[in-house]
Amino acid sequence: MNEKIVKTRRGMPALIIFTALYVLSVLLIILGIYINENYNFFPLRQISNAIILGGFIYSIVGVIPFMGLKVIKPQEALVLTLFGNYIGTIKEAGFYFVNPFSVAVNPAAKTRLGQSGDVESSKTYKTITNSSSQTTQVERVSKKISLKVMTLNNQKQKVNDVLGNPVEIGIAVMWRVNDTAKAVFNVDNFKEYLSLQCDSALRNIVRLYPYDVSPGIDTTGDGEPDEGSLRASSVTVAQRIRDEIQERVEEAGLDIIEARITYLAYAPEIAAVMLQRQQASAIIDARKMIVDGAVGMVEMALKKLNENDIVTLDEERKAAMVSNLLVVLCGNRDAQPIVNSGSLY
Repeated sequence: MNEKIVKTRRGMPALIIFTALYVLSVLLIILGIYINENYNFFPLRQISNAIILGGFIYSIVGVIPFMGLKVIKPQEALVLTLFGNYIGTIKEAGFYFVNPFSVAVNPAAKTRLGQSGDVESSKTYKTITNSSSQTTQVERVSKKISLKVMTLNNQKQKVNDVLGNPVEIGIAVMWRVNDTAKAVFNVDNFKEYLSLQCDSALRNIVRLYPYDVSPGIDTTGDGEPDEGSLRASSVTVAQRIRDEIQERVEEAGLDIIEARITYLAYAPEIAAVMLQRQQASAIIDARKMIVDGAVGMVEMALKKLNENDIVTLDEERKAAMVSNLLVVLCGNRDAQPIVNSGSLY
């Protein structure tokens, strides 16, 4: 069902007319009572009784037209139905008069997902006191649909990545209602529908990526391994999640503006083990860098000694010197020098 804008009338002229008619009906009742009390002519009495009856009837049914007066704030919409048929949507801010028998529809009015847009000020209460002097509050929920950009922040989920490691991840989705007719009539509750589709899309995308960069993993589906990962490619992952959510909620008339990863970590049961693995990997990388630098420095030292003819060393003495220099350069502690005051051999 596609959205259509309802043809409305301005509410202020209608309010003035209905108020004047209601005041006139009250005046007619007063006039009829005055005639009955002061004039006893039979025709005049009959006319006064008719005036009183007409004024009394309108004073009862005259409140019905006031039900057709609607106030729409900026970035709000009102979806109207008349006897079960969709008659249109009011989107422009203003004061309007519509058919008083039309009903506003918003199946997600009472849904609270802890997201922006669920404004508490739109919720009012009516106090009712019963015969036993007990006071209760009845909730009144606005049937208007917000057209503002809202943020849905679902709870963190535990999902297995492509390597089977359980990770916890959370996303924030910026969205808004684009087609009010689809949002109201195509799905049962568009807020709950969006929340479920966000969870489903998140699981489908996360299971394609490793938490960290791993060799031989294809995350794009082109058959070639790549460098994609949840930690290093968060922007790409969020964009793919956004695209999948948009495809799923198209029929609900929702527009997904952006999706962002707000939380990412290993699950608690493997977090300690994965931390040790990362520490070990970091230590190995650091050791490789130290060894590469030490070998280069030893090579440079031997080269300088040979070029400047400072000392001539045989292969056995070179091996000893290389060993000593590597111990000094690669050790975790400062070396203690030993002074040899004797001959070289």
